[in-house]
Amino acid sequence: MHPQSSLSRKHSLSLTRIARLTVVAVPAVAAVLLATAGPAAANVPLTQVSTDIYTDAQAQHQSEVEPDTYAFGSTIVSAFQVGRVSGGGASNIGWARSGDGGVTWTHGYLPGITTNGGGTFGQASDAAVAFDARHNVWLISSLGISGSTVNVLTSRSTDGGLTWSNPVTTATGSLDKNWIACDNTASSPFFGNCYTEYDITNAGDSIGMRTSTNGGATWGAALAPGGSHTGLGGQPVVLPNGHVIVPYLSLSDTIRSFRSTDGGASWRSTVQVSTISHHDPAGNLREETLPSAEADAAGTVYVSWSDCRFRSGCPRNDIVVAKSTSETTWAAPTRVPIDATGSTVDHFVPGIGVDRATSGASARIGLTYYFYPNSSCTASTCQLDAGFISSTNGGASWSSATALAGPMNLSWIPNTSQGRMFGDYISTSVLAGGNAYPVLAVAIAPTGTTLHLAMSVPTGGLAVTGGTNTAAVTAAAATPTIQHRTVQTTAR
Repeated sequence: MHPQSSLSRKHSLSLTRIARLTVVAVPAVAAVLLATAGPAAANVPLTQVSTDIYTDAQAQHQSEVEPDTYAFGSTIVSAFQVGRVSGGGASNIGWARSGDGGVTWTHGYLPGITTNGGGTFGQASDAAVAFDARHNVWLISSLGISGSTVNVLTSRSTDGGLTWSNPVTTATGSLDKNWIACDNTASSPFFGNCYTEYDITNAGDSIGMRTSTNGGATWGAALAPGGSHTGLGGQPVVLPNGHVIVPYLSLSDTIRSFRSTDGGASWRSTVQVSTISHHDPAGNLREETLPSAEADAAGTVYVSWSDCRFRSGCPRNDIVVAKSTSETTWAAPTRVPIDATGSTVDHFVPGIGVDRATSGASARIGLTYYFYPNSSCTASTCQLDAGFISSTNGGASWSSATALAGPMNLSWIPNTSQGRMFGDYISTSVLAGGNAYPVLAVAIAPTGTTLHLAMSVPTGGLAVTGGTNTAAVTAAAATPTIQHRTVQTTAR
């Protein structure tokens, strides 16, 4: 959930001031415009599905960052920050929705959160999407920020993601890095339960969990995993048997997970998924090893993150994937073979998607990620790109990588107190038996001080093809050099 076409096209292609429910209905035209707009690093056409309409002075316009996606049936919903504020959050949360498997898209902005949308909060952040099949409700979880008060909110849609309610309050306090998922297996004893995860920043980033049994309209009491549990970015993944696995980034620089076997009534102690070896990307880019996770039809959980263990001396990162061997044990992470270990490419911020109708040796996986073609760069010379790779056998082997977007200069994306930012996470959704759909933050050159960073999708989606590039299972060095890295404990 939770994943390089040159987009040096004119900003006239953007969807400036589009009305809330306008349909982007001409992807073929968009493909021609995008593909012929200049020197291309890739030939994948993109369709822009949203734009930043706001003008409030606190934010860096026009910018949209940090998308999540979720797909159910032929409906795909994405949510993201609109108008990034340097100190944290954004002017509002935007959404984009397709009801026909990615052919056409509508978009808009959530009401009732920030003052830009008739709400009371100064900023909004950290959008995550889920669908509750039992109650037929789409949900967007977000943070409402007013100074030191940061609440977790849930916006609901009962008409397939076309319109959204004012949010209900899920949790209050000083919170961060929320995530949401629902149990959509009709045979599960907890069918219709939804789960929200967050961390409590003024309590050492301890983890909180809440459960809803009525489509996100109300939420139960805050609960926590057993034992020590500090970290951020936990992604609840619901298994077909109704159990919930939550991988997260711990403050001890490891990926850990915990679970519930009783529909969120209690949460077990955490277990280690893997240690992390990580290279900080150049250019003061805001990037963290937050995990991206999904499960297949048999209940195997796939967790991906950026890691340098397969590169001797830790000069740059690969994307790695760890799979669960039971609900409490994990196999060693494998390297996704995007390129050779001797390449100059630095890979980061993956978004993994799994076709939930497939499993095991037939599991269809789509993985989107960002990268620097040459990791030896500076803030003024780094080139940011996005790519995609897929597997049809559960990650045993992979297709060749596909370039999606870029190159983008870092000055084209908004600045934050933690560096230049396109998002702390991204997402990929794989339709059952169909294509993969990442929603990507893609930038073109600014006009003066006005940015042009908007949400785009690969037109028609991306085929999940598989291939013969074998995943590596043995690290290049037994004890790779781990560069100094501090987990950001307030990442909003």
